[in-house]
Amino acid sequence: MTSFASSRSTLLVLTATALVAGAAGYGLAHLGRGQESKPVSSPAPQRRVLYWYDPMVPAQHFDKPGKSPFMDMQMIPKYADEAAAGSAGVSVDPARIQSLGVRYATAQRGQLESTVSATGVLDFNERDVAIVQARTGGFVQRTYGRAPGDVVAAGAPLADLLVPEWAGAQTEFLATRRSGDAALIAAARQRLLLLGMSPAMIAAVEQSGQSRTLTTVTTPTGGLIKTLSVRPGMTVMAGQSLAEINGLSRIWLNASVPEAMSGQVHLGQTATASLAAFPGETFNGRVTALLPQANADTRTLTVRIELPNPAGRLRPGQFATVQLGATAQPALLVPSEAVIRTGRRSLVILAQPGGRYASAEVRIGREASGQTEILAGLSEGERVVASGQFLLDSEASLSGLQPRPLAAAPMPMPGPTPTSPAPQPARPSAKPALYESTGRIEQIGGGTVTLSHQPIPDLQWPAMTMQFRLADPAMGRGLKVGDNVRFAFDQPAAGPTVRRLARSDAQ
Repeated sequence: MTSFASSRSTLLVLTATALVAGAAGYGLAHLGRGQESKPVSSPAPQRRVLYWYDPMVPAQHFDKPGKSPFMDMQMIPKYADEAAAGSAGVSVDPARIQSLGVRYATAQRGQLESTVSATGVLDFNERDVAIVQARTGGFVQRTYGRAPGDVVAAGAPLADLLVPEWAGAQTEFLATRRSGDAALIAAARQRLLLLGMSPAMIAAVEQSGQSRTLTTVTTPTGGLIKTLSVRPGMTVMAGQSLAEINGLSRIWLNASVPEAMSGQVHLGQTATASLAAFPGETFNGRVTALLPQANADTRTLTVRIELPNPAGRLRPGQFATVQLGATAQPALLVPSEAVIRTGRRSLVILAQPGGRYASAEVRIGREASGQTEILAGLSEGERVVASGQFLLDSEASLSGLQPRPLAAAPMPMPGPTPTSPAPQPARPSAKPALYESTGRIEQIGGGTVTLSHQPIPDLQWPAMTMQFRLADPAMGRGLKVGDNVRFAFDQPAAGPTVRRLARSDAQ
């Protein structure tokens, strides 16, 4: 019995040992198969860092990582493979460009109509004013019910004056006339004229043979009675002003033109006015004066426009909108929406070959009909971004790219005039300054070279790694990455450009 139990125990131990060994063998075999099926990954290639920079101050480059001296944040690296060799500007994912609906336009020459819009108020024509005076002293016997503000025609009566001293002079004239002495008759007639009688009254006295001491004062021209100083029974003196008449056949429109647009206005320029009182109707006139003083509060200049008013429909005090002369002039034009105005300068985003973008500073001029005149900074045929340019400008700023500066274009010289001497020939401009330094080639090819250079005190540049254009691609022959070189460069509008490049002796 004991022997049977012992044999049974031994059998159980052997069975358990066999099961454990089998499980271990299966596990090892499965692990080996898993390791054989999983490929061994190769180490990721190392990306070469050109420099480190602070995203908030992207123009400043550093040759070592660390915290930014400007902000409490870690600087980020700029890798050599982030931009294609020899290409300028920034590259944006085409999918983002498509989602933003970026549109392009081409800078091209065209005719820009220099139209100036302004508002103004109708006013009296102060050049058409008549003063009615008494030609002699007398008494007002009658007035004709006129009042200031009335509109009268030419020759309208204002008052009847009784002049007693005319009676004796007219009686003497009639007696002299009966004498037949031509000299005395001429002298007597001249005396009547000096007493203030009109030639028509003298003729009437001569024809009727009776003296007349009553005369009617009339208006010499038609228009509005601005002032009236005559009443029944009053005594008037010779030369006393009785009324002031302002003509209405031509009227003034005083328009307030912004100071910035006043240079586009000139004498004789055509103008078209429209009034709320006459919708759909326009009135044509011409600029007759530019008042010499500007309004310091509104920064506007007053432009005086003369409008014909034959029917008297235009009335002083009415409000009007005026369009001043549309004179077309040739100009280099881009859509106004393509111009980014920062307050200090104006920029456009250039669309370059290869799907890259860069900003350029421009000087703008007139603006009309959705088009803006480009005076400098852009050439005919260059493509600009007309929508979505703000995102692209931000991308360029974060990449540390400076806008292409304005080119120094010579100003046109006017021809000689009788009052000015003939212009002297322009002197040739000085050659651009060259800056020299030493550095190590990090990348070369495609007309550019990337150098880790020493500090450049003349430009207040620290030691850093940056890309330069090669004035002549042949400069790079015989040079390779890792060579120490001496170089000289200048800074034209296209960016820093190497003019001399040679291997340094200290390798």
